[in-house]
Amino acid sequence: MAFNSALSGLNAASNMLSVTGNNIANANTTGFKKSRSEFADVYASSLGGVSSITPGAGVRVTNVAQQFTQGNLDFTENNLDLAISGEGFFVMGDNVNNINERVYTRAGSFHMDREGYVVNHLGQPLLVYAPNGETVEEGFSTGVFQTLQLDSTQGLPKATSSIDMSVNLDSRKTTPATSPFDPADPTSYTHATSVTTYDSLGNTHIATSYYVKGAALNAWDLYVYVDGVDMLDDAAPNSIPLTFDNDGKLASVDGNPATTQFTTDLVSINPSAQPIQLTIDLAGSTQLGSAFSVDTLNQDGLTIGRLTGVDIDDTGVVFARFSNGGSKPLGQVAMVRFQNPQGLSKLGDTTWGESANSGVPINGVAGTSSFGSIKAGALEGANVDLAQQLVNLIIAQQAYQANAQTISTENTITQTLLNIR
Repeated sequence: MAFNSALSGLNAASNMLSVTGNNIANANTTGFKKSRSEFADVYASSLGGVSSITPGAGVRVTNVAQQFTQGNLDFTENNLDLAISGEGFFVMGDNVNNINERVYTRAGSFHMDREGYVVNHLGQPLLVYAPNGETVEEGFSTGVFQTLQLDSTQGLPKATSSIDMSVNLDSRKTTPATSPFDPADPTSYTHATSVTTYDSLGNTHIATSYYVKGAALNAWDLYVYVDGVDMLDDAAPNSIPLTFDNDGKLASVDGNPATTQFTTDLVSINPSAQPIQLTIDLAGSTQLGSAFSVDTLNQDGLTIGRLTGVDIDDTGVVFARFSNGGSKPLGQVAMVRFQNPQGLSKLGDTTWGESANSGVPINGVAGTSSFGSIKAGALEGANVDLAQQLVNLIIAQQAYQANAQTISTENTITQTLLNIR
């Protein structure tokens, strides 16, 4: 009957109004994905029916499909705000003690809880891939999930193991007037330069290099002391000979023309810390007719530091930055994608769950394969076009009115039949 067909049309129009209203209500919800109502016609069929003249039995709602198109990125001033530009979902654990039950989201508004875990507004922890070591080069274990916890304690010190320095030694200098070399007597050496180094406990020590012009042509002797302790005490003699060619370039170190570096003895400077051993590289050093100068001077040690911030790059690698200039990778933001994202279970709070229709999650990292990149300090807005949704409201309203008119017309016809005498 036309009553049933029109009633199904009212239900369909009402569904479209509800879906459109929900889209409009969430126009400012971070990570929200709009939905659309999908319909199909209904026909009553039978073995002996005449399909060519069957008028149809109305309409039914087949699906309320979410549209996983990209939303606009809104940039914030919070490094823990994350947005995905492209395909993929963040992986969230149920809670910090249960990360085996997982949900998926595009809403990247994260913050630290009181224990330092990075969580969303529901307290669900963001999951990352575990680092294989202390450096990015060692990589991450894709598929091995762990919570992301920011350690606000002091950054560990790193003992100095190498010093890179490039100097120019004044070729116009002559052999010092005083001999033998004595670090306490400036007249026994030609040049000197110092750099601050660190032991395994983060204590500072001054490493000083002394250069003594030799009697031979283009020859120099290099002495290395840390806090007044000779680092070449076991050598014979306790200096490293340097030679330069006629162009002023470094020709050999300790008699070896194939290298620009040497390694000192293993010396205990601080009994409480590990002994210090330094590899000193003099690459780029020269002997020219100009004043002594230090062109480069770097060492790889670090003192104790405190956490000053967190950086997340486009591939999702999370770095803890410390006040001592060091950094440490804490993990790589885990991402997944699905063969059929429209098949995901809608859990609310802009989260989704795996279902039989979605397929199993495919693990990956940002910026590889089909996965989008991660933008730190940004949030993905809802992909709702308000103008389009308002037009959909008008369409749904007209459909509702038209079906209501069908019921009114059918009622008039029925009343006419009932009034026949």
